Amino acid sequence: MPEIKALVFDAFGTTVDWRSSMVQHLEAFGKKTSLPPDTDWTKFAQEWRTGYMVNTKSISQGGPGPLNTDKLHRQLLEDLLMKPEWKHIADAWDESIRDEITFAWHYLKAWPDVVQTLRKLKEKYIITTLSNGNMRLLIDMAKHADLPWDAVLSAEMFGAFKPAPQPYQSTLQHLSVAPSQCVMVAAHLFDLKGAAAHGMRTVYVNRPDEDPPVDTGKERVVVKVGAEWNAKGANKSVGGGEEFAVDAIVDSFEDLVEVLEIMK
Repeated sequence: MPEIKALVFDAFGTTVDWRSSMVQHLEAFGKKTSLPPDTDWTKFAQEWRTGYMVNTKSISQGGPGPLNTDKLHRQLLEDLLMKPEWKHIADAWDESIRDEITFAWHYLKAWPDVVQTLRKLKEKYIITTLSNGNMRLLIDMAKHADLPWDAVLSAEMFGAFKPAPQPYQSTLQHLSVAPSQCVMVAAHLFDLKGAAAHGMRTVYVNRPDEDPPVDTGKERVVVKVGAEWNAKGANKSVGGGEEFAVDAIVDSFEDLVEVLEIMK
């Protein structure tokens, strides 16, 4: 196989812990607006995120909706606040508060294993994020979470959300690497399948509660570990259902360093 030149990382869930970060933000806004302390902010954050995943998938397939994540998050917040369960929040949050909490998605903390590992990988590879988040969001996120990207690539720049072909094809073009020289690293199978369709190599990061994000009630796609990592006896798989092979599955970014040495 050709030498690996570039690593392309998903953002939400893969490099940053959106769930605990948003719950913390929501709790702060709840106190600020005198909402009941027993408000289920974890459920609220999950419903907001699920709406995002459902809509980006639909838009990637040609459905209606904005390609700017800030605009999409804001629309989804309005939809969420129309539900009877969250009426008490809707009554407490005026337009300015709703705008402010929407931008909390810009300020998510990195998973503990991410920053130092990225700095180490940066010494050897091009490292970039490729996310459905809009450009300003990804820049703010990188600054807040201290993510040391060589470049920030937003699907918004390429006119389509992942897993449409354009983000992967354009990333390879802008990085001037062959697909086999590029590894997509993500905690979502749909993203890895999209990258693999264009010849990119793939590593699945097993983050808690990230898959399946949308297809409730369906079996999760199986992830088969590629031959390189299997050679070390790490026979892992995730979920059940349709089979889909990746080059490796890792439980942390620390494992990623070792996996890449084996893959090259």
